[in-house]
Amino acid sequence: MNPILKSEQLEKQSLADKYPSRVTDVPVIMKREDPVLYSEWTEQSPLTREQSDFYEQNGFLVLDQFFSAEEITEWRSELKKLGDIYRKEEAEHVILEPESREVRSIFAIHDNNECFKKLAEHPRLVGIANYLLGSDTYVHQSRINFKPGFTGKEFYWHSDFETWHVEDGMPAMRAFSCSIALEDNYHHNGPLMVIPGSHKKFISCIGKTPDNHFKQSLRRQEYGVPDPDSLEMLRKEGGIHTALGSAGSIILFDCNTMHGSNSNITPDPRSNVFLVYNSTENKPQKPYSGQNPRPLYIAVRE
Repeated sequence: MNPILKSEQLEKQSLADKYPSRVTDVPVIMKREDPVLYSEWTEQSPLTREQSDFYEQNGFLVLDQFFSAEEITEWRSELKKLGDIYRKEEAEHVILEPESREVRSIFAIHDNNECFKKLAEHPRLVGIANYLLGSDTYVHQSRINFKPGFTGKEFYWHSDFETWHVEDGMPAMRAFSCSIALEDNYHHNGPLMVIPGSHKKFISCIGKTPDNHFKQSLRRQEYGVPDPDSLEMLRKEGGIHTALGSAGSIILFDCNTMHGSNSNITPDPRSNVFLVYNSTENKPQKPYSGQNPRPLYIAVRE
């Protein structure tokens, strides 16, 4: 594409969209325009000053032993029940692995399951969410990710915000994810990897989003993934951190933090509850891709 035309196209898109993506044939690196931490720290804050500063600087925070062994046992039991059910039954909010009947993800668990609804409403989690985002919050997305021993597949590098912005219409970077470990996270069983500091840059992706892209992307994402050169740039600046922790630990990470995980070829399973909290002042609008919104089980709009 002619560089002048590319610049004009980006400028036109930016009039209504400060983070345009999937609109040109080359990636563009943009500076983050939104805050990371939306509240001033006080002694009453649910995180320490050191934890708050670390999150703001690095885009993630690991809190080990956040939940008790008894709580994890209850949620793990519920996870097994759901896995057994949906290995046999079809449901639109249940995503299977590309080459098998193994369950990859179960969405909308805060809406469809009383046990996980209570977890999403846990006062400690809601307190952290309201503090980080500086407002009342709601669950934009929830799911269980299964990564069983030997067969658990990878999740390629991506920024959640890029997809939530383009395909769901989330206006600003005022959301974050909370991953709750239901199994111990080792180096070898496909734990979450993050690039520290990557949340401070927005990497636009190439390729126009196909219609109903979510049906394929939830199994294996091909659009909305960063290019290798941009990933290498982020890695050189921030390195790669592997988020380890015992069952009951939680990982908080900003919506724009670049993250991914390897496949699990070891006997040790790795499963987690994944909750996305969004500010009530940042509700999704019309998707910036110009397409129809994704289903409510993927992106809550109210």
